[in-house]
Amino acid sequence: MSDSGGEQLSARERGELDELRQRVNALEGAAPPPAGHHPFRLLGSVLLILLAALLSLLSVVAVWANSIVQDTDRYVATVGPLARNPDVQKAVTHRITSAVLERVDLDALVQQLTDAASQQGVPPRAADLLKTLDGPIENGLKQLVTNTVAQVVSSSAFQTVWVEGNRRAHAALDEALTGDGEGAVKLEDNQVVIDVGPIVARVKDRLVEAGLAPAAKIPAVHTDFVVFASEDIGEIKTYVRVLQILGGWLPVIALLVAAAGVYVSFHRRHALIGAALSVFIAMLVLGIALTVARDVYLDRLPPGTSQAAAGAVYDALVRFLRAGVRALAAVALFTAVGAFLLGPSRIAVLARTGCRRSIGAVRDVAASAGFRTGAVGRFVHRFKHWIGVFILVVAVIVLFSWDYPTTAVVVWTALITLLGLAIREFLDDDPTARPAHSKADAAAQ
Repeated sequence: MSDSGGEQLSARERGELDELRQRVNALEGAAPPPAGHHPFRLLGSVLLILLAALLSLLSVVAVWANSIVQDTDRYVATVGPLARNPDVQKAVTHRITSAVLERVDLDALVQQLTDAASQQGVPPRAADLLKTLDGPIENGLKQLVTNTVAQVVSSSAFQTVWVEGNRRAHAALDEALTGDGEGAVKLEDNQVVIDVGPIVARVKDRLVEAGLAPAAKIPAVHTDFVVFASEDIGEIKTYVRVLQILGGWLPVIALLVAAAGVYVSFHRRHALIGAALSVFIAMLVLGIALTVARDVYLDRLPPGTSQAAAGAVYDALVRFLRAGVRALAAVALFTAVGAFLLGPSRIAVLARTGCRRSIGAVRDVAASAGFRTGAVGRFVHRFKHWIGVFILVVAVIVLFSWDYPTTAVVVWTALITLLGLAIREFLDDDPTARPAHSKADAAAQ
C-alpha cells in the first residue's frame, strides 16, 4: 500500500491494520525451528524453568529465615502481638498459676484459718463446720490466685514483659536455627523459652493487696514459658543454616535461571508464561506445605503443651512467610497475564485494542477541549518503546528493593505500572493515527 493510500485510512482502520501487522509478525516469529535443534532447546528450557521454580520456593523460605533469625526487630514484631492472643494468655495464666500454687502451702493456710477461728471464740459447731469446708476454701484460694494471674496477664504489664522477654530470647532462636547464638539465653532441651518471672512478682504483690498475706513469702521465681519446641531442632538447624548462607543470593540466582530458561526457548513469550505459572504453582505448594507442617508440629509437641497456644505461636512465626508466598504468587500471576496479553491471541488483541481505543477516546475529548501534547507528545512517540521498558524496570526495582513486599505492595505496584503505561499511551502523539483531527484543525483554520 502506498503512503498516499495510508493517509486516507481512518484512525480506527489504521489501528486495526497495526494490530494485524503485529499478529502477522508474531506468527512469523513463532515459526517452528529446525527439527534437529528444537527438542534439546525445549528440554533445556523446561529444566531451567523447573529449577527456577524450585529456587524461588527456597528463596522465599531463605529470606524469611534470615529475617527471623538476623533481624531482632522483625522477630519482635512477629511474636509481639501474641501477648494479646487469648490462647497464649490462657496458657501463660495456667503456667504462672501452677508456679505460684507450688510455693503456697494451701493446706497450712486453711489450717491457719480454722485455728484462728477457734482462737477467736467461734462456737465448736462452727469450728467443726470450717474443718469440713477445707475443700471449698482451698478451691476458693486457687480461684483467687487464678483470677489475679489472669488480670495481670491481660494487662499492659504482661505485654511489656512479653516483648522484652522475647527480645532477649531472640538469641535462643538464633541458637535454635543456626547454632551461632552467643547471648545469655541458650537453647535448652530443644526449646526456646522466655522467663515470665516478673509477672509472678506482680501477681505476688496483687495477692498481698487482696489480703492473702502468706503470698508475701513467695520467693523470686524464674518461670519459663515455651515459645518454640521441637525434637527435630538439629535437622531443622542444618537446613536453615544452608538457606541462611544462600539466602541473599537465592532470589538473584532464581531470577537468572528463569531468564536463562526463557532465553533458551524458541517461543520466549510462551516460556515466560510457563516460568511465571511454575513459580505460582511452587508458591501454592509451599502454602499447602506450611499448613501440613503446622499439623505435624502440633502433633509432635511434648505432653501437656497447650495446642491452641502453640498453634498461635506457629501462625505468628510463619505469618511473614505466608505474606511472602502470597506476594511472589501475585507477581508470578501478573507476569503470566501480562505476557499473555502481549501475544497474538484473539483475546489479547481485543484487550489491547479496547484499551487503546478507550485511551484514544479520552485523548480525543481532551483534544477537543484544547489540550495539546506538543513536544512532550512527539518525544513520547519517538521513545515510546523505551519509556515502556523504563516503567517496567522501575516496577521490578521497586519490588526487589522493598524489604518485605506484601501482596498489597505487589498489587499497588502493578496498578501504578498500568497507570504509567496508560499515561504513555495518552501522551503518544502519532500523526498517522489522527487524520480526522488534522482535517478538523485545517477546517477550523
